[in-house]
Amino acid sequence: MTQMHNPAHPGEVLREYLPEGLAVTEAARRLGVTRQALSAVLNGRAGVSAEMALRLEAALGTTAEMWIQMQAGHDLWKARQGPKPKVSRLAA
Repeated sequence: MTQMHNPAHPGEVLREYLPEGLAVTEAARRLGVTRQALSAVLNGRAGVSAEMALRLEAALGTTAEMWIQMQAGHDLWKARQGPKPKVSRLAA
């Protein structure tokens, strides 16, 4: 099994998809979200929700699954960096 090393936050990738020179305010308007919501994603302060993934799919011609998988990979990597929870096996 290959372990991922610090996968990019989807917001970092989203920056690459946005047309050069497109203001965050205008991008947010086109996506139908607030400037604050889009800024939070772009700056890694918020994750890509299923709703946002669908908006990005419609606006960019990507798939919602791509954004959700990217977010899940990032979240899982971050969780693995923290302390391991005490867990007992449920099945033999």
